[in-house]
Amino acid sequence: MKTKIILTMVFFCSAFSIYAQHQQEFVKEYLVEGTDTLKLRVLYPKDFKKTESYPLVVFLHGAGERGNDNKKQLTHGSKLFVDSIQKYPAIVIFPQCKEEDYWANATVDRTTQPLTLSFPTESKPTKSMHLVMRYLDELVKNSYIKKEQIYLGGLSMGGMGTFELLSRKPNFFAAAIAICGGGNPELAEKYAKNTAMWIFHGAEDNVVNPQLSVKMVSALLKYGGKPNFNIYSKANHNSWDSAFAEPELLSWLFSNKKE
Repeated sequence: MKTKIILTMVFFCSAFSIYAQHQQEFVKEYLVEGTDTLKLRVLYPKDFKKTESYPLVVFLHGAGERGNDNKKQLTHGSKLFVDSIQKYPAIVIFPQCKEEDYWANATVDRTTQPLTLSFPTESKPTKSMHLVMRYLDELVKNSYIKKEQIYLGGLSMGGMGTFELLSRKPNFFAAAIAICGGGNPELAEKYAKNTAMWIFHGAEDNVVNPQLSVKMVSALLKYGGKPNFNIYSKANHNSWDSAFAEPELLSWLFSNKKE
């Protein structure tokens, strides 16, 4: 099936204060595959040149930022990378999941608090996840991507998507950040030794049970991984605020390189 990536240069100045404050230039991108479209926002380093090479960061948003506006996915996390783009020049990708879709192929029971979640061992990727994978396959063909420095992160639904994407591309990412997410512990064997991980959760999370992150950490350790793990005693579901405030988060992320 023919896949096409469309780039449109824009200055993105919405009500989000980070844009007015930082005056950063974002790029609207679209991946078109047949009748399906993946909308993305991409932050490029200042003075980006295709003749040079840069690390790549992919960040998956939570369920509240799903949609079709190509804006909401920047609500959480984009400021972290905007503020650090000069210190850590990288290409940072924020894809947007469709309103009724999910990153992870999970079964969700919303009648309980926290939610009851289960993750199948064998399943096809969701449509949104499939499009992200196709986009990455096309993007890394470019010589300006440092193949040894490709990173992944996500929060809530995106944290679940992080674990799933690692299992679907276990040799692709040098390091990953998963915030208030969860996944299938059995699948951790695929990437435990290949990808450095830092996992975060709030102990008071009443949306996504912190035990889900605990189980993933245990599985990573079981299969030979050495993850960092922060559980914040007074944080609820928005543990991403504490994670993004970690002073060594980005220095740790960009220090990891695939052999």
